[in-house]
Amino acid sequence: MFDELKALFGELTGGTKHPARFDPDDMRVAAAALMVHVATLDGDLTPAERGKLHNLLMVRFKLDDKATEELIEAAVAADHEAVDFYHFTSLLMRMLDEEQRRRIIAMMWEMAFVDGNISEFEDNVMWRVADLLGVSNRERIELRRAVANDAQKEDRET
Repeated sequence: MFDELKALFGELTGGTKHPARFDPDDMRVAAAALMVHVATLDGDLTPAERGKLHNLLMVRFKLDDKATEELIEAAVAADHEAVDFYHFTSLLMRMLDEEQRRRIIAMMWEMAFVDGNISEFEDNVMWRVADLLGVSNRERIELRRAVANDAQKEDRET
């Protein structure tokens, strides 16, 4: 209750929480942890994956470079501590609407496609997370195709 009063007082006085601090129950940490998880299924977070993650998070959550790096570190720690996806997905289900949850799945597909292919483990994680986020199989597959097409276009342009 004290925290709620403190937050209300902060809002009334114009004070805001420092944007670079991320609580474990911050939906941005949950979303980023899911992206970290899918990116690291085949090993450590590579420089290419870290760069893609940085860009996705910075744009999606409107963060500066420093705050984005802090979010990535919080997400990596949260992913290492997690025993399953439920904590992350239940938080996202409470805080995001259907379109925002689809966007999280699309961002996860973008992370999975960084290395150019999708392993059966990545595909399985995507299926499980999409299911927990209420994203249908049809929508999950459509998002995969759209992200794959965009990745192919980017490859041709570079």
